[in-house]
Amino acid sequence: MKIFFKIFQSVLFFIAALTSTASHAALEIEISGGSAQQIPIAIVPFGQALTGNQEKIGDIIAADLRRSGLFRVLETGGVASRPTEISQVKYAEWAVLQAQAITVGDVTALPGNRLKVTFGLADVLKQTQLVSMEYNIAPGQLRLTAHKIADVIYQKLTGEGPIFASRIAYINKTKGRYALQVADADGVNAQTVVSSKEPIISPAWSPDGSKIAYVSFEKKKPVVFVQSLTTGQRLTLANYKGNNSAPAWSPDGTKLAIVLSHSANSQLYTINADGTGLKSLIRSGAIDTEPTWSPDGKWIYFTSDRGGNPQIYKVSVFGGAAQRVTFQGDHNLTPRFSPDGKFLATVRKDGSRYSIAMQDLTNGQVQILSEGGQDESPSFAPNGRVILYASRVSGRGALAAVSSDGRVKQRLSESGGDIREPSWGPLLD
Repeated sequence: MKIFFKIFQSVLFFIAALTSTASHAALEIEISGGSAQQIPIAIVPFGQALTGNQEKIGDIIAADLRRSGLFRVLETGGVASRPTEISQVKYAEWAVLQAQAITVGDVTALPGNRLKVTFGLADVLKQTQLVSMEYNIAPGQLRLTAHKIADVIYQKLTGEGPIFASRIAYINKTKGRYALQVADADGVNAQTVVSSKEPIISPAWSPDGSKIAYVSFEKKKPVVFVQSLTTGQRLTLANYKGNNSAPAWSPDGTKLAIVLSHSANSQLYTINADGTGLKSLIRSGAIDTEPTWSPDGKWIYFTSDRGGNPQIYKVSVFGGAAQRVTFQGDHNLTPRFSPDGKFLATVRKDGSRYSIAMQDLTNGQVQILSEGGQDESPSFAPNGRVILYASRVSGRGALAAVSSDGRVKQRLSESGGDIREPSWGPLLD
């Protein structure tokens, strides 16, 4: 029990020690690895009759596809033609580049300060159109629309679910203040949700992406809050005697699992999303913490030292006996589910190294996915293809990501700063 307390305290100290850069800076992304068979795709620069310094929509799409590790975005500068719709494509020109697919599009102004974005995707080898879509948007929705187009391309050519039109949350400390920030999935467009001179930890997205639960120490002890991202309204969810921590949303968004220490060691509770209906989930003499709900809403998985060292257990949402889930590694912490419920990501400790591991819940097989040695806080992308996590690089905190097969690795960092505790949100409408 004392060992587990030291581990938990060390994580809090690690977070509290961080320093970071200004909130408006974009994350720098370094990519290594990739699929053995990347899809070569040509992304023709979109026609874009806009004024100002707006980012080019084709560049955003290209960057998204590159980050996936599944695409090889081809250089198109040597091709003379610049089609903006599929009917204008001269397939022979693009076949020379060995492109298997081509994307074209256009952005035009509409009355009422609106924009029309059109795009098409074609199979170069078969010379057939695969997708044609049109969006009527406000100018501020241009980046989101680019991410949505990248998702359409990604889905059509890989058969996997969307990923790019989503957001990430993380903790950023700068000049003595902690900030809970939200950014696009590519790290751009960071916005501060709440800031405090006291630590903020444990951000957790509501299933619909409209709220974030988190823990703040602004009252000189950990208290759980829920913040609306649409109205800015903040609810004090749990401020009981002792520590209030580790919020986790139920799949339907009506409840949260939390950890309280008001009457014993850290124990698991459930509570309604409006702060009513507090119920004890399980009682033990151990430290039970870091709950997460199974996607089907039937189980709560959590970290406990009841077996001597921290490992992952599960308990029915109706209570009852806890069942051990992890058996490999010295310790396993911070369970997080893949969206389909088939895999469980954990922080696994072997010796002095902390790595991100993924366990197949159907057969128990475990794969080590990260190599940083001080990795923590795993969070699955909406399609389950990528796991975002916190790492430590050259003495600084950094966000990193790894594909679920371990082949594609990314490091996301702000120059000179430290960011921690990532949480990947749901897809945006």
